[in-house]
Amino acid sequence: MPETNLTRQITKAQEIDFTNQFGNNIKRLLELLSVQRRIPVGSGTTLRTYKSAKVTLDGTTVEPGAVIPLSKVEMEEADKIEIEWDKKRKAVPAEDIQKYGFDRAVEMTDKALIRELQKGLRQSMIAQLEKGTGETTGEGLQQALAQGWGKVQVAFEDDAVRTIAFVNPLDVADYNGNAQITIQTAFGLNYVENFLGVDVAIITSLVEEKKAYVTAADNLVFAYVDVRGELSNAFDLTTEETGIIGVTKDVNKQRLTSETVTIYGSALFAERLDGVVKVTITETPGV
Repeated sequence: MPETNLTRQITKAQEIDFTNQFGNNIKRLLELLSVQRRIPVGSGTTLRTYKSAKVTLDGTTVEPGAVIPLSKVEMEEADKIEIEWDKKRKAVPAEDIQKYGFDRAVEMTDKALIRELQKGLRQSMIAQLEKGTGETTGEGLQQALAQGWGKVQVAFEDDAVRTIAFVNPLDVADYNGNAQITIQTAFGLNYVENFLGVDVAIITSLVEEKKAYVTAADNLVFAYVDVRGELSNAFDLTTEETGIIGVTKDVNKQRLTSETVTIYGSALFAERLDGVVKVTITETPGV
């Protein structure tokens, strides 16, 4: 009996470490992007995105006691985003446990799984940004991001809007050859703050070379299914404080494997596609 309790204590600690790592990485990413809208939803929820938003204010001067005329808000719908469960399972065989030790073998594979889960969220986000309807062109990275910044300001009619850019590492490397910049890391992404006029530039190979995407932080939304409650109780899931992901561990004696099962459902997306500017970076003359 003591051995069983000890094993459960170890696996519970591993579950807590897994959920905290994943949850903290998500939080760091959302803080980096200044995402304020973090929406808990139910599994199967469909969220709307929009091609454009147009507001027409009624200019009538309203007399005391008169009916106030309606102003008009038109939202042209684009693709819908459905939040579904994403369930994953991985197993560590007895041979690896013997070779590396139990803690080390599980830790290595847990980190690899976390990286893949994070990559999936990044891929879906970039794929949605590719559907942006704003477009511009600039010679070299500096002018390209400046043009993208300007287009975003116009789209949101707010000079104080916080701008987020997504750029390819090779384009940043070309620029970095002539100007020293400080690159930081969060959520498996490299980024630079206050870079060429934009507040944050995310550096990722998921963006095609000579392309960039620029949008406003206020345009980004993070929706997720909260796994706490009945689901967590039913399957003995360990979750972090916001319930973004649930994890449980078990042993499969028939296969002699230690298994990790994860469940989560989330999406990071731009609500308005006209607020996403696709930038083409052209060669600077003489380069």
